[in-house]
Amino acid sequence: MDRVVNLKTIVHDAVKGYHLPGLDGESYFMADNEQQMYAVLDVPHVPRKEASTVAVMARIVGNMVVIVEDITDRPLYQELLRAGIPREKIVLE
Repeated sequence: MDRVVNLKTIVHDAVKGYHLPGLDGESYFMADNEQQMYAVLDVPHVPRKEASTVAVMARIVGNMVVIVEDITDRPLYQELLRAGIPREKIVLE
């Protein structure tokens, strides 16, 4: 049980680390602990010249971390490795 809680905490905190003030809009961290899904959404200011984007999104499936989206210049899988999650527990979807 502690291992699952620890995995949730690591993924939550790693994804939340991508929540930064937007240069040309707003950035939102979203967490759904029930479904174990965590994301950062970037929304441009109005009038919108660009679409809103999911900058990074990960979910936990069993004891694996599934990276659903990562368009950042600082790959989430590297942050997860630094936080102690073994490479074989990280899947890029």
